[in-house]
Amino acid sequence: MKELMEKQSIRNVAIIAHVDHGKTTLVDFLLKQSHTFRDNEAEMSQDLIMDSSDQERERGITILAKNTAVIYKDTKINIIDTPGHADFGGEVERTLNMADGALLVIDAQEGPMAQTKFVLKKALDLGLKVIVVINKIDKPNARIDTVISRTQDLFLDLATDEAHLDFPVFYAIGREGKSWPELPENMNERADLIPIFDAILEYVPEPTVTDGDFQMLVTALDADSYKGTYSIGRISRGTAKPGLNVTVIDTLNHQTSARIEKVFVNRGLKRVETDMAQAGDIVAITGIKGIKIGETIADSNNPEALPTMAIEEPTLKMSFSANTSPFAGREGKFVTSRQILERIQKELETNVSMRLNMADDGTFLVSGRGELHLSVFIETLRREGFELQVGKPQIITKDIDGVTSEPIEELTVDVASEFAGAVTSEISRRRGIMQYQEEQGDGSTSLCFHITTRGLLGLRNQLLTLSKGTAVINSLFLHYSPMGAPITKMRLGALMASQSGKAVTYGLANAQERGITFIPAQTEVYEGMVVGLHLREQDIEINVCKEKQLTNVRASSSDIAVQLTPPTIFSLEQSIDFLEDDELLEVTPKSLRIRKKLLNATDRNRARSK
Repeated sequence: MKELMEKQSIRNVAIIAHVDHGKTTLVDFLLKQSHTFRDNEAEMSQDLIMDSSDQERERGITILAKNTAVIYKDTKINIIDTPGHADFGGEVERTLNMADGALLVIDAQEGPMAQTKFVLKKALDLGLKVIVVINKIDKPNARIDTVISRTQDLFLDLATDEAHLDFPVFYAIGREGKSWPELPENMNERADLIPIFDAILEYVPEPTVTDGDFQMLVTALDADSYKGTYSIGRISRGTAKPGLNVTVIDTLNHQTSARIEKVFVNRGLKRVETDMAQAGDIVAITGIKGIKIGETIADSNNPEALPTMAIEEPTLKMSFSANTSPFAGREGKFVTSRQILERIQKELETNVSMRLNMADDGTFLVSGRGELHLSVFIETLRREGFELQVGKPQIITKDIDGVTSEPIEELTVDVASEFAGAVTSEISRRRGIMQYQEEQGDGSTSLCFHITTRGLLGLRNQLLTLSKGTAVINSLFLHYSPMGAPITKMRLGALMASQSGKAVTYGLANAQERGITFIPAQTEVYEGMVVGLHLREQDIEINVCKEKQLTNVRASSSDIAVQLTPPTIFSLEQSIDFLEDDELLEVTPKSLRIRKKLLNATDRNRARSK
């Protein structure tokens, strides 16, 4: 469908929040209540409409920023759903550039969290008008007055202009599509999101545009096999029309000629082709080949570049390489170094926070904003059929005034008060420095630390174990600081398979006398594969394929079936956290296997003796 775009009032608003504070659910109801869908369309009965990928739905987080648009009172409202995790800060930074205002969604019980601080700081730095939405006010343990007070303190800490402190507050039950300008006495009363729609029109300014020829900064890319690459951004000046001759200006001010083929605007979740898009609107343009995020598309009659976006640098790196284990090539569709490199290079085109370097040993060093950022990419590769091996995450150091410096992060842990001592002890062991401890009044304690990124590696799983899975852990990059003292090894030794074959019950029972096992019986193993965690600090080899010796003598006790403790099965993130410097994680579409870099015991002994 093609439509002629008439000049109309526009608002560009981002939805920002900490993970799991109800942001995406709120967007669902903004779409439904604006009559974006017909009553019989499938979206009217769906949840998490904007979370389109399997990983987003499974993890319950937004990974990729997405645009949608609704019409309210003859005004087009472009809604930008942004990630809530700091590891996807590149997505947040580039998409907030398209907005003029933001809805800051805050959980009525948890209050502002680490990522709330992260996204709010980005929004205020860009001068966005922020509307606060206290969500989930129906929670039994909601602490609305406390949350509002903490939110005011957060604005006070981050504000760089007096106007930032003047923000409206609304109250909502996002999963029911209800909102109020004042705290309601009866939350069961009929309500809708009209107060929030009206607030967007009242508080979010119309886009600032200038007269002149077409000009747009590319903030996102998309592609399909039919129309090719979509260049997505907000038009800063002029109008976009099919057939317009344009100049692409890269970050080094190099210019190339191109021609716009088609122009699309958002209508609900769909892109609709249009004959013209006006300044201030968010559009997707086809026909521009080889375009990159951060480049300017401008009318060839007046090719002026827009300021590029400053994206924070990665803080972690991991080695990626083709799988070299004895099981290489069994389970993957794409297994060669060339295929892995091509896929990483394709990711770099749209994942602006990711970097690629070649290591001395020929492996690919992929850098990202954190463990979650990198593990999401690795999981994506798995699901696409790739087979590879990755190494332990390593911090990225910087040379600042001749001093080697490392990244420092702010770590917040919300945990039941009974576990606060154990959590504090573990973080202190990793050289974390406590900033504050706050009792929440609901039996939980909020702890805040400054800790090196080195100290964070592997910490998440350890804290979840100490707190019986109840700790809520968040971190936020702060700055670089001179390299601190080494951190002692945090993990016990590994149980390694000494022979290749199938693990059997008898062999695993022997292994469980020495530690925890990671595999069930009948699992194929190879020499040097990590099959468990030792009870002591040193690594040991064990033959999990060893059968019980058969004899003609029968004893009543020996005929009793061996009872194994169920194995500990790691997720991808847990497997990455487990790794030590001399280990690799074998990643295939079907399996995750931890292994030693040197599979042969003799080779490992030689390496240790050097």
